[in-house]
Amino acid sequence: MTKLVIVESPTKARTIRGFLPDDYVVMASMGHIRDLPSSAAEIPKAARGEAWSRLGVNVDDGFVPLYVLSSKRKDTLKGLKDALVKADELIIATDEDREGESIGWHLVEVLRPKVPVKRMVFHEITRDAIRQAMRETRSIDEHLVRAQETRRILDRLVGYTLSPLLWKKIAPKLSAGRVQSVAVRLLVERERERHAFVKGTYWDLTAELAKRPDAPDHRFKATLVQVGDRRVATGKDFDADTGTVVGDRDVLLLDGAQAEALRARLATAAWQVASVEAKASVRRPYPPFTTSTLQQEAGRKLRFGAGETMQIAQSLYENGFITYHRTDSFHLSDEAVEGTRRRVAEQYGTEYLSPEPRRFKTKSRTAQEAHEAIRPAGGAMRPVAELPLSGRDAALYDLIWKRTMATQMADARVEMVTVHVGAEDALFRATGRRVLFPGFFRAYVEGSDDPDAAIEDRDAPLPPLAEREALDLRDLGAVAHETKPPARFTEASLIKALEANGVGRPSTYATIIGTIQDRGYVRKQSGTLVPTFTAFAVTGLLESDFKQLVDVGFTANMEEDLDRIASGDVEWRGYLERFYHGESGLSNQVDLATATVDPRRASTVDLGVVKVRIGRFGPFVEIGEGETRATVALPEDLAPADLTPAVLGELADRGQGGPAALGHDPTTGEPVYLKDGPYGPYVQRGDDDGGKDGKPKPARVSLPKDRRPEEVDLALALALLSLPRVLGKHPESGDEVKAGIGRFGPYVVVGKTFASLKKGEDVLAVDLDRALELLEEKSSRGARGRARTVANALKNLGPHPDDGEPVAILDGRYGPYVKHGKTNASLPKDADWASFTLADALRLLATKSGRGGPIKRTRMAAGA
Repeated sequence: MTKLVIVESPTKARTIRGFLPDDYVVMASMGHIRDLPSSAAEIPKAARGEAWSRLGVNVDDGFVPLYVLSSKRKDTLKGLKDALVKADELIIATDEDREGESIGWHLVEVLRPKVPVKRMVFHEITRDAIRQAMRETRSIDEHLVRAQETRRILDRLVGYTLSPLLWKKIAPKLSAGRVQSVAVRLLVERERERHAFVKGTYWDLTAELAKRPDAPDHRFKATLVQVGDRRVATGKDFDADTGTVVGDRDVLLLDGAQAEALRARLATAAWQVASVEAKASVRRPYPPFTTSTLQQEAGRKLRFGAGETMQIAQSLYENGFITYHRTDSFHLSDEAVEGTRRRVAEQYGTEYLSPEPRRFKTKSRTAQEAHEAIRPAGGAMRPVAELPLSGRDAALYDLIWKRTMATQMADARVEMVTVHVGAEDALFRATGRRVLFPGFFRAYVEGSDDPDAAIEDRDAPLPPLAEREALDLRDLGAVAHETKPPARFTEASLIKALEANGVGRPSTYATIIGTIQDRGYVRKQSGTLVPTFTAFAVTGLLESDFKQLVDVGFTANMEEDLDRIASGDVEWRGYLERFYHGESGLSNQVDLATATVDPRRASTVDLGVVKVRIGRFGPFVEIGEGETRATVALPEDLAPADLTPAVLGELADRGQGGPAALGHDPTTGEPVYLKDGPYGPYVQRGDDDGGKDGKPKPARVSLPKDRRPEEVDLALALALLSLPRVLGKHPESGDEVKAGIGRFGPYVVVGKTFASLKKGEDVLAVDLDRALELLEEKSSRGARGRARTVANALKNLGPHPDDGEPVAILDGRYGPYVKHGKTNASLPKDADWASFTLADALRLLATKSGRGGPIKRTRMAAGA
């Protein structure tokens, strides 16, 4: 007989299998095998007539969840059941957090084993950790399961009751979520602050001074801070709502003329050092990574999104390179501390070791996920150069390794020097810093991926100076400054804000950020998260009628309640009863809002001087009244804070408000317009009534991104409307090569092969030779892609008989799959990829390509 070990993924199974005896069979469940129904089609027939069935939770009888087996996991489940028949023991080895505990519980509930069941947990996949976990098995923790189940039910109740309300009152296909809506509100509040912000202007002087004798390293800059007995105003003295200095601040606010007059007066003054103050400071290393700090720092240093970071970390964990990556604990095991200290001594020298082992106390009030911080697995603490890692995997592992090394390194010592320089009645200030001992800076500087370069950047000393020392003025300039609105959130800063407020779990942040972008509430702009007008409307409705649900404190308290359920201190059914059926519970609130909320009010975003409506085709503004009434569609990339009356006027002039024609097409006689739509400026031939009464629809072409609307004249518009244009014939195939503008911008095409033009290339000027180069590059990239498929394959099966393209088996997130060109087909869950043949693969690919198209289902509202 054998012992059956079940984990979530094939990669994790493959890694663990190498550490267990031969009589252990390790299989993957491919994640959750059952869940609440995701569509109306998945609801069992017996429950379809029940009023609560659309929720997937029986809210009328103890909040019993309606679980359905995943159709994608039927083969997996059959394989697990067959293996269980041959086993004398079942070991659940899913992840050690609440979700992993829940997956294990569902497996036991569905498999109904007649053999002993054990729960094995570990926070790293190494030989020692797995062997220790085998010796320390336990039972499934019912309290953890109930906490996770309660979380899932809460999310479903919020999502599936609020989303239909949003459809009725604002627009179709919108969604609300217990945590997602709070995250969106944080972004909306920041955008409101930016919209309300009033810019302030102030001036100061900057002096370039030199110690005698003059030399490059004797020069430094100083900034005006005081004139007479009054401090010079800076940005922090301004009121963001008025753009003026806060009323009770006695500061000197200089305008341009005053600053220039002061500059002229001080240009001939004598300059000398008024004071020198040197202060030594100590910098201590940061704690090791938790899930949220890893996401933040990978975003800052590596430009990884939160989702990308978690995906890479998952792979590193499952392949045995790092410890479990879903954690909010700073704890490091004795093995980790000892291994880190040995590696620091070898790599940097004993002088860089901290005098005593460092221990970090977890500050998070809700820390519960795992036993340790994220660190390299095992005790060897091998640097990335000693591991078979490359690309993104290597970059993230190296980041984790350096942060771990820094935890056991000596403090850095830095000297800060502040110098005040006097000239007549004006006082200037200069600051310098010098690294006395780099300590942990040698391994890790937050926000920098090159510690040595970062140390040099931090080392910005002033020349040696003494009080009353005379200085030479080399340059003196008056400088204007403008106050800046609050910065928009980035992924990293949003994660930091969510964690600081106790909203959600670090392991869910990547999913939340992905969800709010997918649902159209947020878009990315230059690395920042910009809320849309739809986000404003939804947040406004929730704030007015469901204030608690988007309150940061209330949501954080819910996390604490879930913790108490996990510890057994709170009964889960009673908690759900109060949340949903209580006097001010969710059900009653939704009923009241359904009856009282005015759809026009809910779909209107009031920005003061401008009111935006959310329509079926996106946000718009109504201007004028009666016969002159018109609507102006707002561009998709317009941020709410940037919508002003002036911007609206420009949009109206060239958009649906009635632009003047650029002229008429000499061939057709139709008017040609420059307009602006939800996706940016475009040119149009013909009037908007085209497509009615048998009239042809007007031709439209988007303006290339390198063309500004003010550059467009009739000749350019006609040239764009003539696209696509024929460049010539392909020398090999004889097919026409064309250039045009499509959904993804300017392109060239021959047959079915498209290639995008490079930045700066003009679709109206590109010739046949350049088009052939671009098409050849595209074909070469395809060949390299095919080569990568072969190189990364678990098994290469050979060329496809139809086109000669390689057919291979690769390892994906959900298990092995067959790849041929752009077609992927998952292997049956009970199939052994090692014995899979080309003939097997061809049958699988034929089945996949013969499906015709996706099966359309009526989706239910999605919660998060």
